[in-house]
Amino acid sequence: MGTSSKESYVCQHCGAEADMTLEGFERVEDVIKRERKLPCKSCGKEVSWTDREDLKAIRVAMEAEKEAHQAYLKAAKRTKNPKGRDMFQQLSEFEMNHFQRLKDLLKSLEEKKEWILYSGTSFKKKSIPMKMEKPKGQEQLTDMDALRIAIREEKKAQAYYRSMAELTKDARGRDMYKRLADEEALHEKVLNDQYYSLHNTGIWSWGD
Repeated sequence: MGTSSKESYVCQHCGAEADMTLEGFERVEDVIKRERKLPCKSCGKEVSWTDREDLKAIRVAMEAEKEAHQAYLKAAKRTKNPKGRDMFQQLSEFEMNHFQRLKDLLKSLEEKKEWILYSGTSFKKKSIPMKMEKPKGQEQLTDMDALRIAIREEKKAQAYYRSMAELTKDARGRDMYKRLADEEALHEKVLNDQYYSLHNTGIWSWGD
């Protein structure tokens, strides 16, 4: 997921605003430990989590998923390796599906005030035959850079969705966010596996 999207979160006591971003919600762990209390940094009073915040959080996630989709598409076009290209392409499709489901959720909440069920998304299993040829020089560095950045972003996405699963009151909402977090964790594992395969052997292992 990307990280540039923002929504304003307003304290109903003093009117102070804070940006609701993926980076911000990475630190929501301590909020959860305080039993979901969100103290305003300006006045110190407790800020309640409302339906309005649910909608804002979904919009942040949608924008981030769109950015992730585009980033993986670029990585797929950049890599010359068929295995790497297929992996990045599938990740791009995965994130676009997340975007579409979040869009459906936003519409349902805005129009009917109902959370939707999310059954999850899966990778397409396929074997990609190719010569065991190691990427050379700058090509390998570029692929590893792309993997490193993607791993970092997937960690942020997991933290965001797990935080939202704790803050959201609806059972279907919590289940959807947990599934999304688990899928981002799967993405991180896939990316880590490829990173260490490239680092240790110089060869992509995706599809083996």
